[in-house]
Amino acid sequence: MPGRTPPPLPPRELPRVMFWRLRRNPLRRRSDLAQAWIGLGLALAVSAGTPLAMFLAGDAAHRHYARAAQHQAATRHHTTAVLVEDAPRHPEPGSAEARKTRYPTEVRFTDPDGDIHTAETDVQPALPKGSSIRVWADTDGRITDPPLTTGQVRNHAMGSAIIAALGVHAAAAATYSTAARVIQRRNLAAWDTAWAETAPRWSTSP
Repeated sequence: MPGRTPPPLPPRELPRVMFWRLRRNPLRRRSDLAQAWIGLGLALAVSAGTPLAMFLAGDAAHRHYARAAQHQAATRHHTTAVLVEDAPRHPEPGSAEARKTRYPTEVRFTDPDGDIHTAETDVQPALPKGSSIRVWADTDGRITDPPLTTGQVRNHAMGSAIIAALGVHAAAAATYSTAARVIQRRNLAAWDTAWAETAPRWSTSP
């Protein structure tokens, strides 16, 4: 009838379904209870182990990359290099692709000790010979990337922490899956044994 209040929905049975192995009932086997306790134990281990694994992995990664950043800052310098050859031209000058494209080109630069080095680095298309660019170089006279920034160190640490968390969950899932397969094989073997004892009584003619 219009305006009639619908009856309330029955309570959800999901928690009862999820934890049926822990509830006492005549159909529950010891293997069901064992599997339930294994799952519960792994869930608790994941809850406690994930934050710890993230902290340990993140802290170790942060210390590692912070040391790397300090070493790079001490052994790399920002200097001016001069092209010793014309950079290749892009087939479509002025295009968006040309603005993003870089070509390996030979350059010459001087290190803090006054030694002159020649190396190859990526430069914008069509730069003429003699053009000046800024590059990072190490103490061996090789063109290199700039030292890691504080943000990059933090990102590496966060990435390591996330990977550690995923590793904990993956290990727990693999452990539970292996335990479930072992329990299932034992159940199947028990069913085969029970059926071997029962089958003759069902198949014997009166």
